[in-house]
Amino acid sequence: MEFLIPLINKLQEVCTTVGTDLIQLPQIVVVGSQSSGKSSVLESLVGQSFLPRGTGIVTRCPIVLQLIHVSKEGSDYKSEEEGMGDYDEWARFLHTNTVFTDFNKVQEEIQAYTNKIAGSNKGVSSDALYLKVYSQKVVNLTLVDLPGLTKVPVGDQPEDIEIQVYDLVMRYISNPNSIILAISSANTDIATSEALKLAREVDPDGNRTLAVITKLDLMDTGTDAMDVLCGRVIPVKLGIIGVVNRSQQDIVNNKKFKEVLKDEALFLQRKYPTLASQNGTPHLSKTLNRLLLHHIRKCLPDLKNRITLMSTQFQSLLNSLGEDIVDKKQTLLQIITKFSSAYCSAIDGTGKNIETSELFGGARISYIFHETFGKTLDCINALSGLTQFDILTAIRNSSGPRPALFVPEISFELLVQRQIRKLEEPSLRCVELVHEELQRIVQHCGTEIQTDMMRFPVLHDKIKDVITALLRKRLPPTNEMVENMIAIELAYINTRHPDFHPQAVAAATFANSDEGTIPKRSNPTKRHTVSFAPSETTGNIIVNGVDVPKEQIYDVSSSSQSNGSWFSNILPSGIGPATNGSRTTAQTVPTSSNPSPVSGSPQRTPTSAASHERQLSDKEKNDCDMIERLIKSYFGIVRKQIQDAVPKIIMYFLVNHMKNSLQSELVTHLCKAEQIDLLLAESEHVATRRREASEMLQALQRASHIIGEIRETHVW
Repeated sequence: MEFLIPLINKLQEVCTTVGTDLIQLPQIVVVGSQSSGKSSVLESLVGQSFLPRGTGIVTRCPIVLQLIHVSKEGSDYKSEEEGMGDYDEWARFLHTNTVFTDFNKVQEEIQAYTNKIAGSNKGVSSDALYLKVYSQKVVNLTLVDLPGLTKVPVGDQPEDIEIQVYDLVMRYISNPNSIILAISSANTDIATSEALKLAREVDPDGNRTLAVITKLDLMDTGTDAMDVLCGRVIPVKLGIIGVVNRSQQDIVNNKKFKEVLKDEALFLQRKYPTLASQNGTPHLSKTLNRLLLHHIRKCLPDLKNRITLMSTQFQSLLNSLGEDIVDKKQTLLQIITKFSSAYCSAIDGTGKNIETSELFGGARISYIFHETFGKTLDCINALSGLTQFDILTAIRNSSGPRPALFVPEISFELLVQRQIRKLEEPSLRCVELVHEELQRIVQHCGTEIQTDMMRFPVLHDKIKDVITALLRKRLPPTNEMVENMIAIELAYINTRHPDFHPQAVAAATFANSDEGTIPKRSNPTKRHTVSFAPSETTGNIIVNGVDVPKEQIYDVSSSSQSNGSWFSNILPSGIGPATNGSRTTAQTVPTSSNPSPVSGSPQRTPTSAASHERQLSDKEKNDCDMIERLIKSYFGIVRKQIQDAVPKIIMYFLVNHMKNSLQSELVTHLCKAEQIDLLLAESEHVATRRREASEMLQALQRASHIIGEIRETHVW
């Protein structure tokens, strides 16, 4: 199972180009306050002095330390490093191919790289430094040394140095696959340990926290760390291990680590004889190795699944971003064809991805036709804006200077034309709404097309320009046809339309009218009849037994035709022009509240406003009622025709024309050799995303290949 740690090291190398945060590899994260002895612990584990030292914050970026145990022969690793010869220890950085055998050079390289990425003002950086150490003295381990926790900025440090370090530490220890190595010094109260405090925030159960107590030899005389090491003060599930660091004098004297470990063992035997075997640097090294191995074995199944899932996701992302362009002209034609097909599918409702959040494309056009436009026409009242006095005024103006015996036909035509004109505005608005929807389809006509549009923004803008120009070109003829349709209805009022029944309207009017409009008879129960018969002797016409000359009959007939037109044909029998003897009784008598003007007194021309000053007579009411009924009947016929014709006009002149000519228009305007390169200029954002996705996918594929070499029998 020892091979698991080198395997994780390989995975770390693979993921350095894309970041290890996504994969969350198992590793040991070293956390502690400044001057708590973190660097001394790591150097004791390695057996070499290689970390920068000094006052204040020294470690200013994460240092990923991979310890690799090599055998005496070391053939597996020495063959990888050229010129190793007989060296037993060496180091190599990931950012350089140089192999270091002198660990003083390693220290200088760490300082130089830290200044490069974090600056020289004691600031910190989140970019990690990767260092591999090959040695016979180490066990396989992967540790991450983080900057020491600090409170107050010193020197040129930024004011928010505490927040920067805190965020950096939390980023690493929040990884659920990491083991937290919380380091505290023995000469301070462990209850004030910042490292243990942060560890409890992300690991409240303590399942992945191991505590290390440093500087056991620097405690005050008469005190010891027995209670702390036994876990009586603060219990830690993975244990608490005490170590003795090199003193500053030992560092100055360059004391060998072999002697340091020997002195540490003697101190533990003398001071803590019962706990000596469970403390010290060698025991810490073995414990970390064991914990890391078991932790890797525990995390390995989830790690496999995560890598597999991420590989699938990034492969899908890469496919969606498109492949590199080989033949630009062919690519452009393919995009135009796909766009035209997607545009037409959006109108026909045959697209693969059906929108569920809102109406779109052809469905919205249908909604505009049958809901918006249809209901708008239905809401238009046939008599809106018309009052009885308006109708009466139109009748009077159409009669000229002579009082009308019948309602003039021209008054009906003028009034119904006025109402028909009100259908023009909603019809043109319907054209405008469909035009807007056809323009909107460009933005939402398929996921694949939208990906291409994001990839080639210049091409997207050009396509929008072509469609906008085509729609703008088709809008005037569509509006003109709608206007002509209204003008056609206004040009000829067809009173013989199959659905128009003026006889029924007139009959209903007179059936509901008062009897005061008809000359009253002395005997209302007796049916009044008029008989006509030719005289055999005189050649005249006998009317109810009276001999009447033909000239009088013809004069009456011609007068009635000139005044009444087709209205005279729809009046009920017995109602017509009165004779001289009965004219007085047939005329409407003014009401008492509106007496007729005195004969000979000056009068104003009656207007609609003046008509409000009196009530309508029964005859006037009947005339207005008849006109209203006729207008309603004829207006309903025209409204149905307009409601049916306008959608057909829009479909023929606008929608179907767009579907039929879109692709040819796009090819004509876009497939020009001099502008293909410009149109297929890729978006910088998309190019960056494709490059990152490609690198991530390659790293995940290599990681999957590395993990694929592990078999369950090897792990368990």
